[in-house]
Amino acid sequence: MTERRRVSDDGVMTRIGQARMLLHGGDREEARNRFGVLWQEIGPEGDPLHRCTLAHYMADAQDDPDTELAWDLRALSAAEGLAGERLAAHGSAAALRALYPSLHVNLAADYVKLRQPEAARIHLDRARRASDHLDDDGYGNGVRAAIERLELRLGDE
Repeated sequence: MTERRRVSDDGVMTRIGQARMLLHGGDREEARNRFGVLWQEIGPEGDPLHRCTLAHYMADAQDDPDTELAWDLRALSAAEGLAGERLAAHGSAAALRALYPSLHVNLAADYVKLRQPEAARIHLDRARRASDHLDDDGYGNGVRAAIERLELRLGDE
């Protein structure tokens, strides 16, 4: 068994950010590769904040809807596993609460792609309820807009 390399919080988040920049720059394959390496380093028992963040972005890098759903479910599971003291140590409690609407809207979108409208509506409802924690800023408005678009789409089906 190999010993996992310990990486500082800043190092992990920096590397996630670098891969995210590749993703948003259009290099999905390289972003997936880098996210995959990081996922192996963090491991299934690694820091839940790192796993949540990484899985959240890894889902966006997927071409297959089933694989995207699997990563979005990993992100939600990791978010639910975060301990209060871990969040307090990083001042991340508010950030995590603001992440839940995005996690759920992503799951709703996954289920729409997979033609599972009932599951999509469940997560869309959770996203809507959690959206109270969003700030009135670009991120919050973007998540609210995504919720509205999915509501319209599901209403048309």
